[in-house]
Amino acid sequence: MAVSATNTSQDVLDSRMLPGLALFDNLAGLLELQDVGAALWNSTTVAVGTTVLALIVCSIAGYGFEVFHSRAKDLVMAVLLIAIMIPFAATMIPLFQVFAEVGMINSLAAVIIPAVSTPFLILLFRQASRSFPYEIIEAARIDGVSELGIFARIYLPSMRSTYAAAAVITFMTAWNNFLWPKVILVNNDFQTMPMLISNLSAGYVVDYGVLMLAVFLASVPTVIVFMILQRSFAEGITGAIK
Repeated sequence: MAVSATNTSQDVLDSRMLPGLALFDNLAGLLELQDVGAALWNSTTVAVGTTVLALIVCSIAGYGFEVFHSRAKDLVMAVLLIAIMIPFAATMIPLFQVFAEVGMINSLAAVIIPAVSTPFLILLFRQASRSFPYEIIEAARIDGVSELGIFARIYLPSMRSTYAAAAVITFMTAWNNFLWPKVILVNNDFQTMPMLISNLSAGYVVDYGVLMLAVFLASVPTVIVFMILQRSFAEGITGAIK
């Protein structure tokens, strides 16, 4: 992919394996055809916003499922497991109608909000919470620490690996999300990188050198995030499935 980004369209079609000299020409063509800076900013806003909010909401929910006892807890968890099996496409039209009613079409917030409460992440945090010593929570309560204080000062620091794993999964999913942004973001001023790549490949004549450069630029942030958090990601996943 990186090599193809330096080649001409014909070289890409010919499966040239060596780097070429067309990198700056491809970059100029990409900047001429699409607003790459705006697309990168929109994707970053969506990915970071979704990740931060999802970590907050889902970790609190997962913590609550394991720490607080209720007769309906198992029933709610069963509903969450069923929700994981429902494809997003099945809920897309009702979601669109809801956001249309509240005037949030062409809004990045409309892309972020549906991904904030993810059943998989709630289950991930709930499973990770099972390994957390409940005696520590009881001791903190006896010492007068509030539930919010227990969560923020005791639980959260001990679950850094799980947070890292959830952050990687959420960031990559949000960054690569194409279908929902394509539906809800009608104006190209709000297009994300997957939408930009789709627009580049939608014409009758496709410059594959420019297209591969756009794909390369779109893949760099996810690679960086994974490389930074890869060790914690592995620890968080293995800790959650014990």
